[in-house]
Amino acid sequence: MSDNHFRILIVDDEPNIRSGLAKALAEEADEVATAKDGSEALGMLKRHHHDLVITDLKMPGLLSGLELIEHIKHERPETLILVITAHGTVETAVEAMRLGAHDYMTKPLDLNVLRLHVRNAFKHHRLVEENRQLRQRLAATSEFPQMVGQSAAMREVLARIRLIADTDVTVMIQGESGTGKELVARALHNLSARRGKPFVAASIGAVPETLIESELFGHEKGAFTGAGRQKPGWFEMAHGGTLFLDEVGEMPAKTQVDLLRVLEQREIRRLGGEVSIPVDVRLVTATHRDIAELVSEGKFREDLYYRLNVVPLRVPPLRERRDDIPLLVKHFLVEAQQRHQRPAKEVAGAAMRILCDYSWPGNVRQLRNCMERLVVTVEGPTIHAEELPEELRLSPRPDVVSLEYAVQEAEKVAILAALAASNQHRERAAQALGISVRSLHYKMNRYGLQ
Repeated sequence: MSDNHFRILIVDDEPNIRSGLAKALAEEADEVATAKDGSEALGMLKRHHHDLVITDLKMPGLLSGLELIEHIKHERPETLILVITAHGTVETAVEAMRLGAHDYMTKPLDLNVLRLHVRNAFKHHRLVEENRQLRQRLAATSEFPQMVGQSAAMREVLARIRLIADTDVTVMIQGESGTGKELVARALHNLSARRGKPFVAASIGAVPETLIESELFGHEKGAFTGAGRQKPGWFEMAHGGTLFLDEVGEMPAKTQVDLLRVLEQREIRRLGGEVSIPVDVRLVTATHRDIAELVSEGKFREDLYYRLNVVPLRVPPLRERRDDIPLLVKHFLVEAQQRHQRPAKEVAGAAMRILCDYSWPGNVRQLRNCMERLVVTVEGPTIHAEELPEELRLSPRPDVVSLEYAVQEAEKVAILAALAASNQHRERAAQALGISVRSLHYKMNRYGLQ
């Protein structure tokens, strides 16, 4: 299942028993459906997923209770089954468990015991679902190391990486500082046929203008004052692999001409050298600037821009993927705890809400640094709101937010209001909200409202 809803199907030929059990279990699940015999139950299971089937073993019709269990376990083996049997047919119930039933109860039914069985079944279902989601996250992590996120914006980025990784197409990664552009470049390399070859990452903005050509293309001994030995450039070092050039918008005009020539001829010439050296490199560039605007201002060559921007890939800022913040917080906490050998910490609900509301102008890099700071400065096992940096605690709420974020905020306000109106009575609060108690518990856990 893709959500945490819990659905029950009750199968019994007695109408009064069906309706009575459905009413008794209404607060234990998000949906309770009923069927009068095995054939109707199978039809309902084919149309809709149910997590728990409660069935009598002795029913009229073409399918016995045991046959129904066999069909369910064959077609939907993950479905839990609780069987109801008379005192004299416990042996049949044991046979039902051999066929895959989760548990059994004998008549007459004790509704409190039944509710306990259902709650145990829900705990089992939730554990299975959490394990499934964990396996999905681990699979995503193994494919994209360090790229943490399940938001729609992040899923779109990962899908685009998968689509273009195993090609030699030139990619321009666009995004604000701190969004993780180099991680995207590394993912493109690691998922490509070049993954066994070098990955060279360099920033144009970090090199003095007088040295950029030497760093890109290398130099011969004596090419300029201080060139005491021959030195290969970034292109040569990345031969056969991927060269990632960050802050490409800072590239001087002359270097733009030289880079364009390299892209067209697929060869470089070291500074001070006379021999052309073939290079086989996939070029991935990145920038936080609007290169198209630089082109219009005459500060960046239009022909080079089109050669670099064959496939644009935008990395969203953290404020556009707020759903990923709790995942990133946990990831960076564990990372910092291991690096500094500190005990495990968790973030209190109120503190997590502040972290999710903050605009994060420094993006993922800023969040990582913040978590590292908290790991080494907070003494207790829980990070509380008052222990967060002042710029986070005093920051105004965002003016423009995504629709998904706005819906979540509205849900939190509605839940808090319902709990206050019901004097913290969760059953009455759930009834006022029009949801099950189990859904209310799930949402409270999700939003840190315990």
